[in-house]
Amino acid sequence: MTGPGFDHALVLGKFYPPHVGHHHLIRTAAARSRRTTVTVLASSAESIPVADRVAWLRAEHAGTPGLVVLGDVDDHEMDFHSDRVWELHMGVARAVLARRAILDGDPASAVVDAVFSSEHYGDEMAKRLGARHVLVDAERSAFPVSGTAVRADPRGRWDRLARATQVGLCARVVVVGAESTGTTTLSRDLAGALGAPWVAEYGREHTELKLAAARAFDPGAAVGDLVWTVGDFQDVARRQRELADAAVDGPVLVCDNDPWAATAWGHRYLGAPHPDIAPDAHRPALYLLTDHVGVPFEQDGWRDGEHLREWMTGLFRAGLARRGVPWRLVTGSPEERLRQALAACEEAVAAHFRFTDPLAPAAPSDGDEDLVQ
Repeated sequence: MTGPGFDHALVLGKFYPPHVGHHHLIRTAAARSRRTTVTVLASSAESIPVADRVAWLRAEHAGTPGLVVLGDVDDHEMDFHSDRVWELHMGVARAVLARRAILDGDPASAVVDAVFSSEHYGDEMAKRLGARHVLVDAERSAFPVSGTAVRADPRGRWDRLARATQVGLCARVVVVGAESTGTTTLSRDLAGALGAPWVAEYGREHTELKLAAARAFDPGAAVGDLVWTVGDFQDVARRQRELADAAVDGPVLVCDNDPWAATAWGHRYLGAPHPDIAPDAHRPALYLLTDHVGVPFEQDGWRDGEHLREWMTGLFRAGLARRGVPWRLVTGSPEERLRQALAACEEAVAAHFRFTDPLAPAAPSDGDEDLVQ
């Protein structure tokens, strides 16, 4: 521990989104304090959920002794010149510190003796908490980045984001469709055209492994003999997500199927919907649904659903509509489908990286009787 040691430090901010400067601030506070509470205060107007920001920070700082990340909503107006408004914000901050005390089972955990920030308004916050303000890299010389700059150009500042934030913030384009409708061809070609990583469908590999396991019991077992369970599709959904998360290597990722698609295939093989297959499936930037019309069915020894292709296309259509996610049906030749996909991707990725503005601070008013001195 360098410099004076503190018992309990508070790091408070929007973290919209978390970037390397934020992580430097948090590590500095944790290195100088026995306990550190990182508080993510977001407004309802902001387009990155507070739960995501909390999860990304927890992932990046997992294992840091004494560090707890908590999130909450603070929709009070922004006015650094008003005592009344300051107290509204401090009420939320104190409520979060009370949550820390409850988690620790120690009322003393609600008290902080240091506030670490990169902003000069930390002076006022520390004073109202009876704590010392430790200003860290206020000039942004160690890490020349800000949340405003990242929101303005997230793709250009991608390297300023930690791995967990990159995985969560990446714009995922997912290609889904019935058997033998060209999902693999389109997704692979699209990834190449975008210069993005490509994630293959895991369901085929799972089927191959399942058949191999079945033949350990019955050497003559065939694909049609396999017995499918909800657990199979939960495993496919989990593994599909793991593969996609591991493949993130930039702001855009193209996937042949995703965890949500496993729910559609579960419906097809189990004969009924099972929402518990992937209840927390990621919402990508765009789904592309490959139409079965005009695409010959190619039997590769593993497929058995030629007669169900129209029904599956309808199942995907209905499911995507219910999810309320951006999606596009692609039709025609492979070349036409790729052109349609690229146009849809351009629009969807731009929308994905368009963030709402946070609440702006109010300008000082000479007539404000609550003016902080």
